[in-house]
Amino acid sequence: MKILSLDLGTKMGFAICGDDNAILSGVMDYKLGRFEGGGMRFLRFKKWLTEIKQDFDFDLVTFEEVRRHKGTDAAHVYGGFMAVLTVWCEHHEIPYSGTPVGTIKKFATGKGNANKDAMIAAVRTWGYEPIDDNEADAIALLSLTMVEYEGSQETA
Repeated sequence: MKILSLDLGTKMGFAICGDDNAILSGVMDYKLGRFEGGGMRFLRFKKWLTEIKQDFDFDLVTFEEVRRHKGTDAAHVYGGFMAVLTVWCEHHEIPYSGTPVGTIKKFATGKGNANKDAMIAAVRTWGYEPIDDNEADAIALLSLTMVEYEGSQETA
């Protein structure tokens, strides 16, 4: 199963697993340019989703489900990315699901309230070198999804 996992935000972490279980990860920056309107970040995100699907043709999209934000702007940006992602997935008939932040942190570190440095350190112990906490979160989410998927296949 090919999976795309996302840490939605202006600096968006992503991790993709192909059929060979190799993981490709990174960070996309959706900060607005000086002369860009507010919707441009979302159009760029939609374009990126379409391009990455052409390369990997994933079967499932998972995302970090955030219930609390530090500010109104962050909540609006997250909501915009969530809207684009869910509409895009529905259009392409790709299943998607969110996983709570605490669940991802507990899987990676053993603590549901782990800080950013702890998440990066945990992912490094798995052999990855994330650029920042956004990439680390996406890798952790992908790893959790893979474990859950394999577990569901064993019981089927």
